[in-house]
Amino acid sequence: MIRFENVYKRYATGGEALSGVTFHIEPGEMVFLTGPSGAGKSTLLKLVAIIERPTRGTVLVNHQNTATISRRRIPKFRQRIGIVFQDHKLLYDRTVFDNVALPLVIAGASRREIGRRVRASLDQVGLLHKERHAPITLSTGEQQRVGIARAVAGRPDVVIADEPTGNLDPGLSLDIMFLFERFNEVGVTLLIATHDLELLDHLRHRRIELLAGKLCGDHGPGVAEAQP
Repeated sequence: MIRFENVYKRYATGGEALSGVTFHIEPGEMVFLTGPSGAGKSTLLKLVAIIERPTRGTVLVNHQNTATISRRRIPKFRQRIGIVFQDHKLLYDRTVFDNVALPLVIAGASRREIGRRVRASLDQVGLLHKERHAPITLSTGEQQRVGIARAVAGRPDVVIADEPTGNLDPGLSLDIMFLFERFNEVGVTLLIATHDLELLDHLRHRRIELLAGKLCGDHGPGVAEAQP
């Protein structure tokens, strides 16, 4: 589902964000990407979504080599990937419904299909009753759940999340992780970046650990490849 083979990422400033990273995530796995700030977690997720390209090495997502995907084809590629951001990135001049619908509108889905999928996604995150609310009227935890609903509305094969609980208190953080587990139970592959190891102590999933751009640990249930 997601495979990195000896991947390097060096920015124009000269900094090397990733160095020789290799791992494989099987379809249906839920994996946490851990490490301190600056370890390369966000860069790795950006390579999965082709927000960035690797300097060297191979990135495979859904059996596709991202290096062979032209800029014109990236939007179609991203329709199979749900992205959850730490700061939600909601449009505050649109309703909750319209925020969740946006990727489906861009993909050209019919009005009937959009309505069905948006309401199903909001129902899954417990916010169907707030579909006509403005995001600004919601709590921080509710806004994050809107972001998750938007990420899964298109029925993606993969969901990536960058510090999705970074702005939440411990109780809400655990609720968000349990929500991700529910999507994983129906076959969605998840790769979630977090530095909150205390939170992960409540969850039993594989962890891939980065330090200074290098993979320094890969352990837990479902480890696909042993690491030194």
